[in-house]
Amino acid sequence: MDEPQALLDNGDIPGLIRHLRANAEQMDLRELARLTEGAAAASGFDDLRETAAVLAGTGGGGRLRRREREPGVQELYDFGYACIERGVAALAVPALRAALAALPGEVALVRELAAALERDDRHAEVVEVLDANAALLEPWPDRYLLAFNTLMSGDAARAEEIARALPEPDETWAGAGERLERMLARARAVRPVTALDALDLRGWHFVIGGTVLLSLSPHGFAAGMAGRFAYLGGGYGQCRRAVERLRLVLDAAEARPERVALLPDRSSTILGLAAAELLGLPAEPFEPGRPGTLAVAHDLNDVEEDVLRGLWERADGQVLFEHATCWTAPPAVTPDVSGLLHQVAVAPWGAGMRARPDGSVERTEPDGRPAEEIAAEIVRAAPDDDAGDGDTPPDPDGAPAALIAAARSCWLAGPRDAVLSPGPVRSSRFA
Repeated sequence: MDEPQALLDNGDIPGLIRHLRANAEQMDLRELARLTEGAAAASGFDDLRETAAVLAGTGGGGRLRRREREPGVQELYDFGYACIERGVAALAVPALRAALAALPGEVALVRELAAALERDDRHAEVVEVLDANAALLEPWPDRYLLAFNTLMSGDAARAEEIARALPEPDETWAGAGERLERMLARARAVRPVTALDALDLRGWHFVIGGTVLLSLSPHGFAAGMAGRFAYLGGGYGQCRRAVERLRLVLDAAEARPERVALLPDRSSTILGLAAAELLGLPAEPFEPGRPGTLAVAHDLNDVEEDVLRGLWERADGQVLFEHATCWTAPPAVTPDVSGLLHQVAVAPWGAGMRARPDGSVERTEPDGRPAEEIAAEIVRAAPDDDAGDGDTPPDPDGAPAALIAAARSCWLAGPRDAVLSPGPVRSSRFA
């Protein structure tokens, strides 16, 4: 029994989807659709199950049957569309490529293929598809998407050239156009002080989302991580270091928050109390729209949705700091300052894993002390000075402040839209 069928038979749908994502473009389309049908049936996704069954020719029974004709363009398109809607865009790509090959010159297929590739963070491939169909492209959305994906693939100069030629958008695309303009303005601002190459995580993180990244991971930089953490067991010294670097960024930007706004989740409250003490500011509960505040989050994915809604539209003079930003599941609101980028992170006071003297591993309980006592641990800690594995480029305390000193005129602008792509700097990730 082959591996993907075994995964399906055993009910390991996440494992099956990982396999299909990695192998979709090398698989027979009917077999890809048949396995997708099984995964969709197990997940209760009737729309995807039905379109996959049509493409596979199973008649809804999950077994391939003899087929008298090749799948039609509509069948391929319907399957691809359903895959995108259900969050498995990588599975849509081979079907949409086949549809476009069967019906070249169909702009709807070009757009849907570009959408699937963009959802899968394959921005350079989006550019290839759009360039190959340049004669079909309209200014909005097509050439805007070409500019956006050109920038996201790392070519700021060409992106600016394409964007400059765009006419004014209508109301539908006005917000997207303004966001692209902010991204290009940030690229212009930081270009004199940072490389904006394939390893410039801090520079590109600022260009894409307007976020100042305080620290690079000192582990695995040359082994595929490029400054991002995979698994992080946080420490008090790491939190202290983030607040000290935050202080330097605020000074470089001449930002003068009057108070620290405490978000209601426990981890954010702990970090907010420590930041208030270290920065010499009063602390008070967060109120949406209140100007002149430093809102402090430990991990925005732990913040309630109604609080996030109050942070999306920035208040005058407000700065949003998040200590641990998840880059594989980005928060719905993008912070103005991020301490570090992780895939999985455990707060110093959270439940975690600890090695016993005999080499075995045990699970630790969360620290149940009052938030004020744990915040005091951060205040007392020495800033973390992890030398790492020696393969990470220098990351001095002043590096984030130097970036924002060059770009403060275009920082803290626009709404805090979610950043859904890692951009030009790629990192390895857990499956």
